[in-house]
Amino acid sequence: MANLKELRSRITSVSSTMQITSAMKMVSAAKLNKAQQAITAMRPYADKLTELLQSLSASLEGDSASVYSEQREVQKVLVVAIASNRGLAGAFNSNIVKASKELYEHVYSGKQVEFVTIGKKVNDIVSKTHTVIANKSEVFDELTFTNVADIAEELMLHFTKGSYDKIVVVYNKFKNAATQIVTTEQFLPIKPVEGDTQVNLDYIFEPSKEEIVEELIPKSLKTQLYKAIRDSFASEHGARMTAMHKATDNATELRDSLKLQYNKARQASITNEILEIVGGAEALNN
Repeated sequence: MANLKELRSRITSVSSTMQITSAMKMVSAAKLNKAQQAITAMRPYADKLTELLQSLSASLEGDSASVYSEQREVQKVLVVAIASNRGLAGAFNSNIVKASKELYEHVYSGKQVEFVTIGKKVNDIVSKTHTVIANKSEVFDELTFTNVADIAEELMLHFTKGSYDKIVVVYNKFKNAATQIVTTEQFLPIKPVEGDTQVNLDYIFEPSKEEIVEELIPKSLKTQLYKAIRDSFASEHGARMTAMHKATDNATELRDSLKLQYNKARQASITNEILEIVGGAEALNN
């Protein structure tokens, strides 16, 4: 009977876990729908704006060139690592940690590399072994363009002051609920357009190209960072929904297996009791 009691306890525990993971899956699915709509709507605008300003900036030379396009010898690098404040999302957070350490140990080996973290999970790990100059995890409490713009302005100030020669952003790019692509993008300096992808600039500009660039580049950089965080936000809910779906399936499979064991053990117990009764009756008859 002790074995039956243990199995009943395990079945109850697994069933409780299954209910929790199933509820978390539904919550993440609801949040994912909203986050997916947001990033899908803004991604074409953000990508096109960045492309146009890269081309326009490339056409400016000498004193007219933007301060955000200044190419320097890379000695100091700032990595902006974007993850999440919560776990239970599979490899979502650990992938960002791995990518960040890869940049530190291999891509920018021998350089001075420091971090800005957005997400408590990545901050908890990276801060143990690397220099984190700021943790902006609170942005997820109210994810708005205004709050992200404040972070972007700080990054731009670091670059223009010469504190860092390059700033890169590491995040999970949303593809679908089951797939998130770890992406590393150069934030500053503005990456020049290569080859024949430069936009035809045979236009009349009002005001001048220089004024347009100086006005729109800061906005473009803020939009670029906001898109990265929005991408990461949608990816987080997709990863968590997928992880909770798998956890629910595993819990269901384990519960069914335990129920089968319980029924077999119960059947064996009943059979033993019947055999004892029959054996006792035969002993009385003899």
